Amino acid sequence: MSGFFNTLPSVLDQGIIWGIMAIGVFITFRILNFADLTVDGSFATGGCVFAILAAAHIPVPVAFLIAFLAGSLAGLITSILHCYLGIPGILAGILTQLMLWSINYKILGQATMPVSSRDSLISMNASSGVYTTIPIVIGIAVGLILVLYWFFGTKFGSSVRATGANESMSRANGININVRKIVALMISNGIVAFAGAIYAQFQGSADINMGRGAIVIGLAAIVIGTTLFGRLSKNFGITQGFVLVGGIIYFFVFQLIVYFTNEPELLKMLSAIVVALFLAIPYIKDVYIKNMRSKHRRAKEVE
Repeated sequence: MSGFFNTLPSVLDQGIIWGIMAIGVFITFRILNFADLTVDGSFATGGCVFAILAAAHIPVPVAFLIAFLAGSLAGLITSILHCYLGIPGILAGILTQLMLWSINYKILGQATMPVSSRDSLISMNASSGVYTTIPIVIGIAVGLILVLYWFFGTKFGSSVRATGANESMSRANGININVRKIVALMISNGIVAFAGAIYAQFQGSADINMGRGAIVIGLAAIVIGTTLFGRLSKNFGITQGFVLVGGIIYFFVFQLIVYFTNEPELLKMLSAIVVALFLAIPYIKDVYIKNMRSKHRRAKEVE
């Protein structure tokens, strides 16, 4: 067990990184009410773009910014397919995800590429130790939450939230819902790609398949965070913090499974079961627990 505790700093780092990715998913899933499957591809796009730029010795902040812009372009493709070509949202995301697999391969020129450790800010192999990266990723996450809190508090940001809450009413009030969807999808996938870039630097490599299952992890983090802590506050910024914590909890549980499972071939099944349980919590609470309470209440009234 001591071996697992020795890995906790790395687990915390990776949990925060996946939590940042989940914040991007939160924008489309909860704010826009749009199930965007693009993220499985855009996460890898961010990592692939960052790897190429790192190999060219581009400064890390600039590489992060370009990775964000690359993810935003992926979101733009999905939004155009959906808003202007009439393709359903889920299918539009799947189509973009398929395109991105080929695009990511073309970016790398191969299936995987090591990321240069030169000027590394976030690395599990950093010479100064993994502990020093925790304040960095926390600072990045907090800064991102503050920027999003400001943006979605503006007039334009509020109209994006209104579009997700009620498209018909937003359209009736003169809001161009297509523009709002485009912006939200671009921001969402930009953040996901940004998280992919951070993850590529952290693990020291980029892979065209590194985003596989990202949407499931993002949804699990959202559900875990909002289910466990949602009653504490409805503030938009704090809710994003809950999502971040949800990502940490998910990855902690996942690593527990990895540590205690002696059969690697069962890992994907067990992790899928964990995600399914977390995703089912709101339904179980709303349907079964509330029904049990109401039946108990009616039984007391009869007595």
